[in-house]
Order: sequence, then C-alpha cells, then structure tokens
Amino acid sequence: MNLDLQLCSRARLARDARFDGKFYIGVLTTRIYCRPICRARTSLEKNVRYFPSAAAAAEAGFRPCLRCRPECSPGTGAWAGTKNTISRALRLINETGLEEGGIEALADHLGLGSRHLRRLFLRHLGATPSAIAQTRRLHFAKKLIDETSLPMTQIAIAAGFGSVRRFNAAIFNVYHRTPTQIRDLKPQKGDHPENQYLFRLEFRPPYAWTRILGVLAAQATPGVESVDGGSYRRSISSNGADGYLEVTLDEARNALNVRVQIAEPRSLFFIIERVRGIFDLNADWATIERTLKVDPELAARIEAAPGLRVAGCWSGFELAARTILDQSGAAAAHAGRIVQSFGAPFPIAPGVTHLYPTPDVLADADLQGAGLPDDQARAIRTLARAVCEERISFDKVADPDAVVAQLSMMPGFSDSSVQYVAMRALREPDAFPCGEGAPAAKLEQRSHAWRPWRAYAAAYLNEPGLTN
Repeated sequence: MNLDLQLCSRARLARDARFDGKFYIGVLTTRIYCRPICRARTSLEKNVRYFPSAAAAAEAGFRPCLRCRPECSPGTGAWAGTKNTISRALRLINETGLEEGGIEALADHLGLGSRHLRRLFLRHLGATPSAIAQTRRLHFAKKLIDETSLPMTQIAIAAGFGSVRRFNAAIFNVYHRTPTQIRDLKPQKGDHPENQYLFRLEFRPPYAWTRILGVLAAQATPGVESVDGGSYRRSISSNGADGYLEVTLDEARNALNVRVQIAEPRSLFFIIERVRGIFDLNADWATIERTLKVDPELAARIEAAPGLRVAGCWSGFELAARTILDQSGAAAAHAGRIVQSFGAPFPIAPGVTHLYPTPDVLADADLQGAGLPDDQARAIRTLARAVCEERISFDKVADPDAVVAQLSMMPGFSDSSVQYVAMRALREPDAFPCGEGAPAAKLEQRSHAWRPWRAYAAAYLNEPGLTN
C-alpha cells in the first residue's frame, strides 16, 4: 500500500487517464470513492484519501461514485508485472470469484496458508481476498444493471450472488439505492436481441488498436475467428453454452465495445474477463514505457507506435495447438482443416462458422487424414491427451512455471514457442520468445534490462514496419 501521495495528488488534479484504475480517491465529506478521471468538482486535498484498490476504499466505508463508475475502470495495481502470489491469486479470483471453497481453497491452490494470503492482500491491496471478490461481484452487477436489460434475478446469478435477497441487500448497502432505482438513473437503451449483451470496457491510453488487431488477424483460426472492418469476432463456449463475441474500438471514450451473444448469463463475468485478457486492457502502459525506453532501439519503436499491447487468447489449448502448427508453413490452412473436420458447425457471423474442437475430440482424431503432417498431428494429439488427463491445464493456473516446464517436455514445442504460449495464454508479462541460436542468446542477455516487461519488448521487436 505504498502509494506516492504527491503523484496521486497530481494525477487527481490533472484527471490523468494514465492513472485510471491504479488508485482510488475517497472523499471524506461525501464518503464516496472515485476514479482519478472523475469529472465531479475537485475536492480540497485535506478532504481526500487515496486507496490502492476499490475494495480498500469500500472496506474504509466509502461507496462507489455513480458518476465516474469505478466498476468501469481498467484494472491494475502495484502487483502488476510481477510473478508473485498476489498477481496469481487475483487471476484465480477473476476465474472463480472465490466460489469454489473460499479463501482456504484459494490459498491451498497457491500452496500457502490462508492467514498468510490475507496478510499479503492487506499489505499490497488494502483488503482481504474476500473483500476483493465481493467488490468485483458488486462492480460487475452494477455494470450489468447499467449496460444490459437483464432481469435482476439473472443479474444476481451472473454476478455470483447466491440469492436475489443477498444481491438486493449488497447493492443497497453499498449504493444506498435498490437495483431498480440504479437502473432508473440511466437513460433507457434500445432493446437488444434475446441473449445479446453490449459492454464498454475502458483502457488507459495510448492503445495501439490497429496493431493488436493485426496480431490477432495473423494468428486467427479460420472459421473460428475473423478480423475485418476494424472488428474482431469469434465463437466461444462457456459453462456448456455456445456463443459469439464481437469487439470494436470506441476511440472517443478510450474503450472497447464488446457484443456478446450467449444463452447462459452466468458466463458473462468469465467472458468479459477473458476479453480483457485478449486485448490486454489492464496493462499499466506508463510503467511499461518507462522501463523499456532505457533501450534506445525500443525507445524509437515506442515513439513510432505508442501503446502496443500483448495480445492474449480465448483458449490456452487452442493457442498451444496453433503454436505447434506455426513450427512450419501453412499454419492457417492446417488450423482451418482441423476446424472444418472436427469442429462443431456454428454459423453465426461473417467468417465465424464453427466452434473450435475440444481436447477430447482431438485426443484421438485422425489429423493426418485432415491433411496435417505426421509430426504435428502426433504433437497435437499428445497435447490434447495431456489436457484431458489433467496433466496440464491452461485454466486456474497457480504456477505458470510448472505449465512452462510441462510444455517444454512435449513434442512440437521449442523453448521459444513455450515462451510464446506463456506470453499469450498464461499472460506472463516477463515471458520472452526470442527464437533460437546464438542471436537469440545475445538478445536474451540484453533483455534483462527490460524486466519484468519483456513480453512487451518482444511485441515491439517482432512488430514489422517499426524503426530499427
């Protein structure tokens, strides 16, 4: 909780969007907490307190601002960019919301005691894991109230509350209004088709939208993903329900518009968190830039294209299988054959015709019959069987190093390709896919100055058309 009070004060007075989500401002006279970019009248310095997380502000007795909507702020914290317990615990909370066994199960999954985990959270984020999970549930519920027409009963389920009564009580306790009263504050939106939802996800500028779209387009799986006309589309599966998402840029608001179509609203929290990962919306660009610009070559590349992010992925298994195909030519064609031969038909949007086949389908699939080379077919089947047998998992990862070690022993993966999977599927900011051989060894040595943001350095070094 070592906030630089002078820096926070300057960012608050300037309403600096680069610090949005990095700290929160509690106003003593109103007992409301706001984002640094809030357009409300600026309070005197003596009347404000600064908090490292929204949960810390809530625990101190402040309620969220209805004007700047803290639930919309990009996520980050002092822990971002490190391979420590806090960052891994927060990823797991994003995936499960502490619904499976509470703090004790989370601590056990991370290999430490629950009391020690609480101490770490209080030290770095000013709130316990339970408070963090509860605040995220409330924020997501508020987002659903404001941005969808879902009935309150479905919002309670989607946000992870056990009952409508608990949902109503939690919302009223925090916002001093009922869920219906909060919805009445917003102008009525036009009706969306059934099971379709529209969200706005904000980011800290600058954001190199066209370049991250270029990365996603180059790696797109034909029939499953499509990038055209400034939008990204793909088919998805979650909680046994199949669906579709489309992402476009809202440049005026420093946000992405995300359209989700799925019949299971309980999946919405997971889907939105996964989209945030695909587009790296939580990146603390100011810190990343400051670290990388010590290298003159990277400084020139950053000046040419500020705000380049590291693209994530929807499915770690899907990305790992594509990485095997990338070891030789015709990767996109081979990926398309896998989808056409073994994926379930799902024609829902231009360029999106199938769902990606699951690991249990590919574990014994005749991939050679679909046109894949023997070595790649064997490697993908080996990977699929390892996932089916739970010898390797890309979800709820508590120890990314263990996943990296397991992948390194599998056929079809070089050291560089394993690092590529760590960078995009495991969201490791210090992963560094630098190739093989003597030049790579020299680059690896040079890269130590870029830690813990080597993945972003790799994104710049691999970006065509930038200054050398």
